[in-house]
Amino acid sequence: MVTTYVMKISSNGQVSIPAEARARWGADRMLVVDLGDRIVMRPMPDDPIGNLQGKYRGRGPGSEEARRQARLEDAERELRR
Repeated sequence: MVTTYVMKISSNGQVSIPAEARARWGADRMLVVDLGDRIVMRPMPDDPIGNLQGKYRGRGPGSEEARRQARLEDAERELRR
């Protein structure tokens, strides 16, 4: 499905994403990719690391677990000082 929208750029460099597109994607943050001859806007997930796909998906700890482990290691280092 391809839908085309024409949007006006404000003097502040802002554009409004049409309500239909916002509702379809349900995103509150967008990633803007400059490809040189065009711009692509993609919705960003709430947890970009957790939503990774590909050959590394499922390998290693999740982002929350990795942060928790890093905090524990930092706390242990501080206690040893």
